[in-house]
Amino acid sequence: MALMVAREVPTSSTMAVPHGPASVGVARRRLRRDLGDRQIPDTVVDDAVLILSELLSNACRYARPLGRLLDLGEQTDAEVVDAVLVGLPSGGPSGTAGNGCPPAGRAADGDEPGGVLVRWHLQADGMLTLEVTDGGAPTRPMPSSPSLTSRGGRGLSIVGQLAGDWGVRDAPGEVTVWAALPARARHARRGGSDARSA
Repeated sequence: MALMVAREVPTSSTMAVPHGPASVGVARRRLRRDLGDRQIPDTVVDDAVLILSELLSNACRYARPLGRLLDLGEQTDAEVVDAVLVGLPSGGPSGTAGNGCPPAGRAADGDEPGGVLVRWHLQADGMLTLEVTDGGAPTRPMPSSPSLTSRGGRGLSIVGQLAGDWGVRDAPGEVTVWAALPARARHARRGGSDARSA
């Protein structure tokens, strides 16, 4: 009789995507495909896709691009995805998107498309970590308490409900918002509702 030991190999993916709402769909499809290829349960894939959507949407709505998209790919060995953007908004009168950040899709230096890094890691211990790194915003990411009639403001609360843990990492010129969840089974929500910094 032969005894076989199966060992799950840690896997990861890093993409540099344009700073804009169209990137959210691209990243969601890629994550769904990658996790499906690794036979992650559908319920976990659905949670991971929703978490990534919220993190990337927030980065594109509130934060500055990390830098020029093509430079990000070269500097990080990230795969550059959808480098051509169509129909970028022009921004506010002072060249900002109204939130102190450059218009969506543009790096701080103006002409070339700006980018955001999207990463996911599936560790050998079964934890899936999702990360979105941008150029930062005037305020630190934190959950809000919107009114029942508000159209937005629930994203990080959703992340907090679906992820086992999440937080924010700061580095010079960049902010990474991350979330971790067990990849092998639907998880029970752990206590606490605030972000934990890493």
